[in-house]
Amino acid sequence: MNFRTNMIVASCLIIGFTLPAQAKKASSAFGSTVQNSNITEAEVQAAQEAWGKALIQISKDGEKSNQKARETAIAVLDGAYGYNLGPVLFKPTLTFGDKTFRTTKEGALAYFVGGDPNFPNDTGFALRGWEKYEYKNAAVYINGDMALTMGNVMLTDKSGKVTTVDKTWGFKKDAQGKLRIVLHHSSLPFSPTK
Repeated sequence: MNFRTNMIVASCLIIGFTLPAQAKKASSAFGSTVQNSNITEAEVQAAQEAWGKALIQISKDGEKSNQKARETAIAVLDGAYGYNLGPVLFKPTLTFGDKTFRTTKEGALAYFVGGDPNFPNDTGFALRGWEKYEYKNAAVYINGDMALTMGNVMLTDKSGKVTTVDKTWGFKKDAQGKLRIVLHHSSLPFSPTK
């Protein structure tokens, strides 16, 4: 750390502010340890690619058995989403009414694979025979350990039909350095009628 950073850390300690865990770790030896929790664009793109591959895997597993698809979806939710950090701001494409927002892991799982009586309208978005995934970001905003993306996702099913959705993701890097989805908003593009 440079002199200015050392002075800020010292001032915080003197007046009693609590430093974040990362700052404490980095400042404990004043330069012997550097921890950078900033997200890179490459990490964001890798997370977006991984999400698409996971969706297609759930779809393929669903062709074998609903239980296998469910197990894969649980692994995806545990590995990619930030439900372990708190509520996730998840608005799936095809939800409505009082079940629109899926801030819990159970609600997200129901959306992806269905089968939950608490979400009776969910038939399993991930079980629609998806075979190809592409994304196109309109913009990416990165600030420290948070990143936001907005753009389109194109999903192709077995028959070759392409479904395009508007997609916004928010990623947060957790204490282990893993990107977690903490915001996921998906909707069908607006189509004006004349």
